[in-house]
Amino acid sequence: MQKIPKHLAIIMDGNGRWAQERELPRIAGHCEGVKRAEEIVYACQDLGIKFLTLYTFSTENWKRPAEEVKALFELFEGYLSKKITELKEKNIKLRFIGRKDRVPKTTLKIMEEAEEQTKDCSSLTVILAVDYGGRDEIIRAVNKILSSGIKSVTEEEFSKFLDLAGIPDPDLLIRTAGEERISNFLLWHIAYTEFYFSPVYWPDFTKEELLKALEDFSCRKRRFGAVL
Repeated sequence: MQKIPKHLAIIMDGNGRWAQERELPRIAGHCEGVKRAEEIVYACQDLGIKFLTLYTFSTENWKRPAEEVKALFELFEGYLSKKITELKEKNIKLRFIGRKDRVPKTTLKIMEEAEEQTKDCSSLTVILAVDYGGRDEIIRAVNKILSSGIKSVTEEEFSKFLDLAGIPDPDLLIRTAGEERISNFLLWHIAYTEFYFSPVYWPDFTKEELLKALEDFSCRKRRFGAVL
C-alpha cells in the first residue's frame, strides 16, 4: 500500500443481523463484534495507523429495547475493565467522545479509569464514541461557545470546542454490513473523508477485510476541492 490513513473511523454495523441469521440472540452478535473490534485495533497498530475511532453506541441507540441496552453496557464494562492493563502494556491510548451524563455511572467510572491509565500511551489512540451523535456534538460545541461569550469563530476555532479537538479529521471512514449512510457520525469531521462500504457484517470483518479497504484507499487521489 502506498499510503495508510493517519485516522481511520469505523461504523461497526451488522452485529444483530449476524446473530439473527444464525438464530442466536442479538447480544451474541455484539459479543462477537467486541472480539472483532479487538482484532482490528491491534491490526491498526501493526499497520501504523495513529488514530482509530469506533462508533460504539449512538445517541439513537437508546431507542433499542431496554434489555438490549443494559446488556450492551454490561458487555462494554466487562470487556473494557479486563483490557485496560493489556492496552496500556501495548502502548495504546483510550479516549471517549460523546455525552457523559446519560451513560451508567459504573460505565463512566471504567471509562475514566481507562483514560487515566492509558493517557501517556502513544502508539495508537483508540477513540470510542459512546452515547455519541454528530448533531449533538455540534450543538454542545455551540452551547460552549455561547457560554464563553464568544461572538464569532472561525472553522479552526470552532473545532476546538468539539469532542475530537486536537485530533486530525478521519482520512477514511469504513461502514460494514452493506449500509451506505452516515448515521449521524462525525458530521463535522468527515467533510473530506474518503468512504468505504463493505457488505460484510462487522463480526466477520477480519484483518483481511480491513486490508481490502486500505488497499482501495491507497489507490485514491484526494483533491480536497483542488485540481491535481
